[in-house]
Amino acid sequence: MNTISISELKINPSIAIKKATDFPMVIKNRNKSKAYLVGINLYEKIISFIEDYIDKQTVEKTDFSKGKDFEKVAKSLGI
Repeated sequence: MNTISISELKINPSIAIKKATDFPMVIKNRNKSKAYLVGINLYEKIISFIEDYIDKQTVEKTDFSKGKDFEKVAKSLGI
């Protein structure tokens, strides 16, 4: 994982952003990790993974035996 100090980040944030495209960049202050800089592609993958995980958990917890027939519901709604 790439690291950068806060001082270096202030001097040239573009380089840090470019390096964070595929992997997180650790931002350190006095040799302690303070934050992570994540590129947009990686961020979107993380969000997609979290959403898929939540959906999977919801489906696993759902009792489909209490469900209604879609065709009947659609007909009653006029669609």
